[in-house]
Amino acid sequence: MTAEPAPISYSEFQRVDIRVGRIVAVEDFPAARKPAYKLWIDFGPFGIRQSSAQLTALYQPDELVGRQVVCATGLGPKRVAGFKSEVLVTGFAREDGAIILAVPERKIADGSPLS
Repeated sequence: MTAEPAPISYSEFQRVDIRVGRIVAVEDFPAARKPAYKLWIDFGPFGIRQSSAQLTALYQPDELVGRQVVCATGLGPKRVAGFKSEVLVTGFAREDGAIILAVPERKIADGSPLS
């Protein structure tokens, strides 16, 4: 069991912009240090953003396209093997390290914020 992280204030939590987006394109990402895909995610009125995501263990590219995912969008860009990753796709790690996507239970408008 891991130690519980130090608490943050509610106002600090509110600074993390968490939104739903729809994956519109996926490419293999062989240059990434760990197996990953390049994703392009549509956030409706907020536009399309790109992300590098380590989802190769459980997901094939064709089953990701069209799927809604929960993303942290307010973290700023990060360079991953020369690719500009603009959002963090959220998920849960299994014991073997494979990532299971965090997804909305029902369809909702792309770009909708976590409330």
